[in-house]
Amino acid sequence: MTIKPELIETLRKRREKIKNHISPEKLEALHAKGLLSARERINGLFDEGTFQELGMHAKHHAVYFGMEGRELPADGVITGSGYMGSEQVAAYCQDFSVMAGSLGKMQARKITRIMRYAIKTGIPVVAFKDSGGARIQEGVDALSGYGDVFYANVLLSGVVPQIAVVCGPCAGGAAYSPALMDFVIMTRKNSHMFLTGPEVIKAVTGRTTTMAEVGSAEMHASVSGNVHFLAEDDQNAIDLVKHILSFLPPNNTEDPPHDLSVEIDDTPDPGMDELIPDSPTDPLDMQAIIRRLVDNGEILEVHASFARNVIVGFARFCGVIVGIVANQPMVMAGALDLNAADKVARFVRTCNVFNIPLVTLVDVPGFLPGVEQERGGIIRHGAKMLHAYASCTTPKISILLRKSYGGSYLAMCSQELGADMVFAWPTAEIAVMGSEAAVKILYRKELDQAEDRAARAAELAQDYRNEFASPYEAASNFYITDVIEPCETRATIALALRKTLGKRELRPGKKHGNMPL
Repeated sequence: MTIKPELIETLRKRREKIKNHISPEKLEALHAKGLLSARERINGLFDEGTFQELGMHAKHHAVYFGMEGRELPADGVITGSGYMGSEQVAAYCQDFSVMAGSLGKMQARKITRIMRYAIKTGIPVVAFKDSGGARIQEGVDALSGYGDVFYANVLLSGVVPQIAVVCGPCAGGAAYSPALMDFVIMTRKNSHMFLTGPEVIKAVTGRTTTMAEVGSAEMHASVSGNVHFLAEDDQNAIDLVKHILSFLPPNNTEDPPHDLSVEIDDTPDPGMDELIPDSPTDPLDMQAIIRRLVDNGEILEVHASFARNVIVGFARFCGVIVGIVANQPMVMAGALDLNAADKVARFVRTCNVFNIPLVTLVDVPGFLPGVEQERGGIIRHGAKMLHAYASCTTPKISILLRKSYGGSYLAMCSQELGADMVFAWPTAEIAVMGSEAAVKILYRKELDQAEDRAARAAELAQDYRNEFASPYEAASNFYITDVIEPCETRATIALALRKTLGKRELRPGKKHGNMPL
């Protein structure tokens, strides 16, 4: 049987109408703003010719108020899957040019269908968010659609990577979907995300505010912590997606794409010594240490602008992909506060669900003291770190560089919290508190009677460090694996990672632990 030419022609015209509903003039205007169309975003993500669309012809059938006779190409969202190199990825992109990308019941069905395809096939999901919110004309059907999407986000959580790219508006309840995903990227100029915008805030509270204060990419990256990465424009966001996925496995049953063909370089690095300040009171630049340790000096930092007193991100040690957690003494002396605890706990859990080993670099004076911290719940937030590290079953290697005091010693993945190997530099100090504070408590009377109080305090502090806080004291009690030279650090970590990649750790059967959220 031969298919009639007119049927083929009808099919081609339908496809053409759906794919090319944006005029060249409007497309040019988008490009001038650094924006891509929905189909350009999808095409830019995948290798040419590999994208297969799911539900191109799907559309709403119910009769909604004000919707009679309206044509909505692809119902305002493009869904499907394609290849990035050898890896298949599922994606959807809301189309702002179709009724402001608003979500209705059919759009939600398309989104959740591709998400369920992703969980069945074990592949990552990339979501481009560009929507004015719920489709008002569809009423409760639109709200139901959002519920379906949120449920699917939670279903996929911890099974396959989910990356949200906010490249336009993401308002109201729509903002909860990216918040439920693993990583959120926002474009710097063209995107905004909020539950209640400036107009609603003013109407309800009387306070005048701006979009920059409540919904901008800069605010979410540095203040709220809702956003993990900032992109300059749509193309930069697509490049970021590809970079992130290069560190992740396609699902939770597989390992990250380690390159074990890379030989371990055991050459000592004397340049590491030059990065250590002469005085123990001078801050050490952890960024410089990390760049010296990892392959090619490259780290993909996550939450780079948020809680900068800690650093988290992805890197490689002689081909092995790791998640790095490190204190940053250049900011707040590297002390842990509310936001830092949340940042670390979330990143550790992300690494755990995707089988990524953890390397923890420690130079921490303690949890940040203060009334605001206590009233803000530093106990609860700090406990999140303890819970995250203790429940993490991936390989965990810790390096104590300098200070490691009190509860922060435990919170930064000590042996007691499940670290598989703990190494320390000769400059490390491991104690309940810093030597100066300890001396003031232990030798108060002696100091009061001393002729030169400051000189005697310094002398006692040095004795305390040598006797009670030295890494050799900790090593003698087997709290650390070994004391190493700074120049040996990269080779030591690389070898320890290779040896622990096959680690298997069983835990008691349970639904999940009850993290102190």
